[in-house]
Amino acid sequence: MLKSIFISVLLVTAFSFLSPAQIDSKRQWNMYRGNYASGWLDKAGLPETWDVKSGENIAWKTEIPGLGHSCPVVWGDKIFVTTAVSENDGDDIKTGIYGSIGSVPDSSVHQWKVYCLDKETGKINWEQTACTGIPEQKRHPMSSHANCTPATNGEYVLAFFGSEGLFCYNMEGQLQWKKDFGVLKSNFFLVPDAEWEFSSSPLIHKNRVIIQCDVDTNSFVAAYDIKTGDEVWKKNRDEFPGWSTPNVYSDGNREIVAVNGYKHRGGYDFETGEQVWRMAGGGDIPIPTPVVGDELVYFNSAHGKLSPILAVKKTASGDMILNEKGIASDHVEWAKLRGGAYMGTMLLYDGFLYNARWNGKLSCYNALTGEEIYSEKVGSGNSYTSSPVAADGVLYIADNDGVVYRVKAGPEYELLGKNKLHEVCMSTPAIAEGYLFFRTSQHVIAVSASEK
Repeated sequence: MLKSIFISVLLVTAFSFLSPAQIDSKRQWNMYRGNYASGWLDKAGLPETWDVKSGENIAWKTEIPGLGHSCPVVWGDKIFVTTAVSENDGDDIKTGIYGSIGSVPDSSVHQWKVYCLDKETGKINWEQTACTGIPEQKRHPMSSHANCTPATNGEYVLAFFGSEGLFCYNMEGQLQWKKDFGVLKSNFFLVPDAEWEFSSSPLIHKNRVIIQCDVDTNSFVAAYDIKTGDEVWKKNRDEFPGWSTPNVYSDGNREIVAVNGYKHRGGYDFETGEQVWRMAGGGDIPIPTPVVGDELVYFNSAHGKLSPILAVKKTASGDMILNEKGIASDHVEWAKLRGGAYMGTMLLYDGFLYNARWNGKLSCYNALTGEEIYSEKVGSGNSYTSSPVAADGVLYIADNDGVVYRVKAGPEYELLGKNKLHEVCMSTPAIAEGYLFFRTSQHVIAVSASEK
């Protein structure tokens, strides 16, 4: 009897030890837009329709207090999301396309929180309050004080709250380390008083955390040891405030950190932080994240005279300048001077590059040549800040009113259908095997087929 009990305990312990190693890291939605911001996951088995009100194909719906535009991330059976909870109940947001640049006058005390949810049930496994206080920065009426999407590698969870700091937890919610970078003033560069709050998300690559902080003064990009928080390297940047998340690619000889920007779009050596290449010019409020292909890295931005889409070779080096006459460089495969998105990160999927703009216009390009294949308005929404994602030949695009459009992937535009979340949706959804997760203004909603 004792022997059988011992064997049973041993087997349970062994399987518990092996289970993290059995998780395929490439199929985890572990940062903003998934694995290295790719934005897609095939063999996901998602339902075509769902209904939040009736519960059809809705696995669960968990309320998240406060206001946050950070996207959910997934690792194994855990989902992580952040929020900022005000002592006042005035966490309203104003959607739509409008010209207001002013900030929300809010001096209430906030709590910045990290939540861990169970993937199958939506139950809150744990929550941690990272910090409490009055926000160092104001936010735009469309923004929140928890814009940065967390990142995880299955061992650590990183939550970045801008001026409130960078926090590292283990998977059980125990704080490992934190870093304070002072005030990261994220404002409109022409009107310093127009504060819009920080929004660049952390990236985990190998044993390091990469952050990009393009702000009003003292902009930088840096790498930190994920276990200790110790600085590995830090490089100052001469840059306007931006809201883009970095990415990583390889040129065949070394790994390079890709950053979007206006004065300083470019690449940094992952090991040393030394600049590899740099390009100036483009949209002067850069928000979208670089997207990595087989041989090219894709950038887009908007605002100002130009709204470019750029396909830069992974072997790029040196300095380049983009202006109204274009760009003369052997390091750029192709470029469009106008048509880039202000908010949305592009989607590279099955040889096509999709660019979704704030007004709902979706453009499809041949990823290798830049040939525009189509440009169509998706649905009837007024504004779209969520970036497109894809699974099994279907693109998912959500408007700010919470209508999710299903578009057929490929060279011909076809709207396959739409489903309503019945809540404001500003964030990009996450995909896991069998699940599609949406962060709305009040909940995390799990869409999943009733019969898997």
